Amino acid sequence: MGIATDIIIIILAGFVGGIVARGLKQPFILGYIVVGVIIGPHTGGWSVSNVHDIEMLAEIGVALLLFSLGLEFSLKELQPTRKIALIGTPIQLILVILFGALISRVFGYPWEEAIWIGALLSVSSTMVVLKTLMNQGYMGTLSSRVMIGILLVQDLAIVPMMIILPQLGTLQSGITELFKSVLIAAIFLTVMIILGTKLIPRFLQFVVRRNSRELFLLTIAALGLGVGFVTHLVGLSFALGAFVAGIVISESDYSHQALSDIIPLRDIFGLLFFTSVGMLIDPTYIVAHYQLIILFVVFIILLKSLIFSTLTWSFGYRNVIPLAVGLGLAQVGEFSFVLAQTGVQTQSISSDVYSLILSVAVITMFLTPLLAGTVDPVYKRFKHLMKSTSLRTFETPTEEFTDHIIIAGGGEIGRRIGEILRQFALQFVIIELDSYREESLRKEGLPVIFGDAAQPVVLEAANIEHASLTIITTPSAPVCNAIITHIKQICPEMDIVARAIDENHMTELQSLGIYEVVQSDLEASIELTRQALLHLDVPENRILQFMNTIRQQFYAPLYESSELHRMVEQTEETGNTPGFTWIKVPIGSQIIGKTFAETQAFQFSKTQLVAIMRGADLITAIDDNFQLHQEDLLGVIGTADQLSELKTILQ
Repeated sequence: MGIATDIIIIILAGFVGGIVARGLKQPFILGYIVVGVIIGPHTGGWSVSNVHDIEMLAEIGVALLLFSLGLEFSLKELQPTRKIALIGTPIQLILVILFGALISRVFGYPWEEAIWIGALLSVSSTMVVLKTLMNQGYMGTLSSRVMIGILLVQDLAIVPMMIILPQLGTLQSGITELFKSVLIAAIFLTVMIILGTKLIPRFLQFVVRRNSRELFLLTIAALGLGVGFVTHLVGLSFALGAFVAGIVISESDYSHQALSDIIPLRDIFGLLFFTSVGMLIDPTYIVAHYQLIILFVVFIILLKSLIFSTLTWSFGYRNVIPLAVGLGLAQVGEFSFVLAQTGVQTQSISSDVYSLILSVAVITMFLTPLLAGTVDPVYKRFKHLMKSTSLRTFETPTEEFTDHIIIAGGGEIGRRIGEILRQFALQFVIIELDSYREESLRKEGLPVIFGDAAQPVVLEAANIEHASLTIITTPSAPVCNAIITHIKQICPEMDIVARAIDENHMTELQSLGIYEVVQSDLEASIELTRQALLHLDVPENRILQFMNTIRQQFYAPLYESSELHRMVEQTEETGNTPGFTWIKVPIGSQIIGKTFAETQAFQFSKTQLVAIMRGADLITAIDDNFQLHQEDLLGVIGTADQLSELKTILQ
């Protein structure tokens, strides 16, 4: 069957490699590269018959990879960290290229290959970093935003590298070829941006009106690969044209649908590309040069960690952020494979250099989760040696406050919660990272701390250890989860009310141990329905009963005990029964160690004790001899005044 057999072998091997990588919590590309080594021509046994044909198909994978990168490109993602991304990243790239070239010269590589090696080592892995951030719950933190901004600029830097680096060999005779390539690229980019932004959106609109999903997919693929072919005809990179086409389409109204349609095609051809990368790795080279590979691995991890940490610190980021960025980006990226193949095809680098770079890249990718996992323990160990920055705080009490409420997120919901709490004369503080919102909150006289609520130092500034409650209002599930993770690390017993984005997010919050959840879309729909039913003169008691039923059905999965849930349902269905709430037995309370019969707290306050949470155990069988313990969570029924009286007695 020829090439068809080779493709079948690659897909089956890629499936096995993907399963193994998934089980090890690693990106799929590492599994693809490893199986590529196994079925490659250097290992013997069962392998593909024509590696060159697979490499030709893999070029489409490279083009689609850069095409999707162009589709995903957004200046909005650079806004929060634009200074370090746009200024710091080029500095980092230049420094790594220079030091990488110097160390390569020490090991005897010619200066052209030495510069190539420095460039190949300079970029980090977007796929590996994002996967690591998601697995460790740091997506959405300020550290992750800095890393994503840097990675985005690094990925874009691959495009000019693919133009400039192949021309290094001509510099001895002049810079004519280099200038010609850059000039052609500049003209092509200008024409594409001017004509493409005017013609392509109209053409896409014409295709969309044909109301055919298949035709739309073909159009997107034809634009990406077709523009790439045009750039190839004028002497530029095939992948460069695909990238430019992606950027042009990203400015249209159809970019999101284009990306979602092209991803499956990209992933299949991406499998061919990354497997072909592995096929070119010679295991005998790794065995013969393991010392050199280890030296380069150690060198690049130390060099990148130092450069990224120093740059992050110099751009004003403090505390754990420089350490997190330094260790998080200390690897070689997947776009180095793209650049390396360009080097092999143009005969700019030898097969030995190719094997060296790929070996270093794969090893550093595997080490990334381990390095990122050391951030917290290292920071805690040396925290006292690091000079913290003073956080901007406004309208916060001068004395250290206790039993206050922390509101994580100062958007519209957080601001309104703060205004209501202020009317009740309750102590609270809002944590907000957006400088515009922070300024608005400050002008309204609300207590606010500028910072990322997912960072321990910010939570400490809000005196999290002495807070009575934390309310998380952020509309982002990853950010919400990251905040909860850090709060639980500092105060495992902290009561948290979180905003769930959807039902899947509710399940995630349940796994994090959060049971006080509000699903904003559900509550909005319930209120709109209530208003409609009132307008239709439906009796209020029937509306209330219906609203309670809807909430109970939706929130029921969050309750571990169906018995307790039914008990709460029964109290709410009466319509005029006092409310149910949880109250924690405070440290030093008079009821600690006493039996239920001995304490008079519930009789005096006229409340009813119906359940007790002790650790992970729910206790509903409470007799006169039941002894109360410190920090028991008491499930109590009573009016607002009665519950307030009980809290006073307990304290």
